Amino acid sequence: MAYNFFLFYLINTKQMKVTLVITTYNWPEALKLVLESITNQSVLPNEVVIADDGSSQETYDLIKSFNLTSDINILHSWQEDDGFRVARSRNKAILKASGDYIILIDGDSILHPHFIKDHIYNAESGYFVQASRVLFSENQTKAVINGNFFYPFTSFFELKNRKNSIHSKFLSFIFSSKKNNIRGIKTHNMAFYKTDCENINGFNNNFEGWGREDSEFVVRLINSGVNRKNIRFNAIQYHLWHTENSRISLEKNNEMLNEAINSQMKWCENGITALARDES
Repeated sequence: MAYNFFLFYLINTKQMKVTLVITTYNWPEALKLVLESITNQSVLPNEVVIADDGSSQETYDLIKSFNLTSDINILHSWQEDDGFRVARSRNKAILKASGDYIILIDGDSILHPHFIKDHIYNAESGYFVQASRVLFSENQTKAVINGNFFYPFTSFFELKNRKNSIHSKFLSFIFSSKKNNIRGIKTHNMAFYKTDCENINGFNNNFEGWGREDSEFVVRLINSGVNRKNIRFNAIQYHLWHTENSRISLEKNNEMLNEAINSQMKWCENGITALARDES
């Protein structure tokens, strides 16, 4: 059995095309660190798509510079700055993606050197993956942005969720689990097959303002038969501190989430297909 699993892993790693989608908005200093952590991956993604929710010229220039100097294929998916529209931004990026497997992160999350390799290793038909993160403090974030750091970041004394920084296949095997719920759902470290995303029409573009677009997306995935796989001690990322986004839209977004739960929704009308029509 171990041999068969190892053979599956080798075939999967070789043949599966991976797209890394990074959400960003007007924080090029953080995005630069994220892109640098991608260049240091033991296994590179086949492509990177920046889901840009309306950033200014500085972000465009950063992405252009990386495309000229790195071996990573980076696509810039930009939409007009019209408020917090991360669901639409992700859909727009996924439309551009050519990968079989989509990994979602935020533009404020530095990646462990085996991040992509770990996600490929944990990919499994019929499942989406939710992994965790390590939280930097405000002071640590300032130090990292100023270049006053070295890997591994476990040398930082103020790390929150420090246990999440442990990289171990053995511990991951023991503590990872499969359990369908929406507790702790966050698209800062989520992965799924593109076809599973398309089968539920992607994210719901009706979600505007911070919150719950990721949970509603997962509700429809689970309702459609795609189960949740929680990964621990693998696919590690380090999240930079920042002020919290406004929660002004949370009540409205909670209502849409509850509607998806109560109606056992599998499909949203205003999703990828609606965006594709608008783009054509």
